[in-house]
Amino acid sequence: MMVSFEMNDRKKIGLGLTGFGILFSFLGIIFFFDKGLLAMGNILFLSGVMLTIGLKSTMQFFTKRKNYKGTISFGFGFFLVLIGWPVFGMILESYGFIVLFSGFWPTLAVFLQRIPVLGWLFQQPFVTSFFDRYRGKRVPV
Repeated sequence: MMVSFEMNDRKKIGLGLTGFGILFSFLGIIFFFDKGLLAMGNILFLSGVMLTIGLKSTMQFFTKRKNYKGTISFGFGFFLVLIGWPVFGMILESYGFIVLFSGFWPTLAVFLQRIPVLGWLFQQPFVTSFFDRYRGKRVPV
């Protein structure tokens, strides 16, 4: 099965929603765990992921057996934010996010090292030694 990496309009909108979700979550944390901004950030992030990779792939990702712990933590944290306990909700969500997306850190490291202007910072020996500890064998150097 060949994976398509073309950017159609749906994927562009999905990436935009994901970016706005991260921005709203960041602003919600900056503004002393504002539950409205955090809830909006969560909704935008999840809808952006669904639009970017598709509903079926999103459901498969979140329901994989190895992702259960992250999915439950993220989902329960999302629920806590919605009912008005943003600090505890964000702690649980952060844990779930790290567990769910830990497989993407090596790819992110390579991406950061290839950014034209900022890449030099991520190519410094002390940073690359940190990234090398977490780099998988599948990621090109």
